[in-house]
Amino acid sequence: MINKKNLWFLTLFSLVLVLSIYYVTMPNEIFDKNIKETTTDNSTTKVEETSIISALKVEDDNNVMDKINSLKEKLTSTDISTEEKNSVFEELKLLNKNSSKEETIELKIKELCNCENFVKIDGDNIRVVLDSKDSNTSSANNIMRLVQNEFDDKMYISVKYN
Repeated sequence: MINKKNLWFLTLFSLVLVLSIYYVTMPNEIFDKNIKETTTDNSTTKVEETSIISALKVEDDNNVMDKINSLKEKLTSTDISTEEKNSVFEELKLLNKNSSKEETIELKIKELCNCENFVKIDGDNIRVVLDSKDSNTSSANNIMRLVQNEFDDKMYISVKYN
């Protein structure tokens, strides 16, 4: 005897079979007409090359998200001790703090120099990359002072122009 599951399966299978036979036996003229209609559109799309700054930002965002996900997995794990969870939580807090600090510094540098920039904080090292052709020591000095004013401790700041 055929139960409901088998009946539904046979019904849907026969429907798929009928539709596939219909599409296979359809005349090719209809497909050719659709292809000609889509290929007659000769609009061109100009694709701009991405800058080094945006590539650095995307790479950094991916790295930060991977790190956050691995830290969250450790936090939710039941295999580690409370002390280890506390240290993972502190590391996660530091990562979030550095990310927000990087964003504020990027905004301040953008106001100062009117150019795209990338800031990466790694411990006491700060790397600043500017997308500007004007590379002079006075603007680099101003940027270094601006960045150092954001921190209480002495930071090692490098400024690079592209």
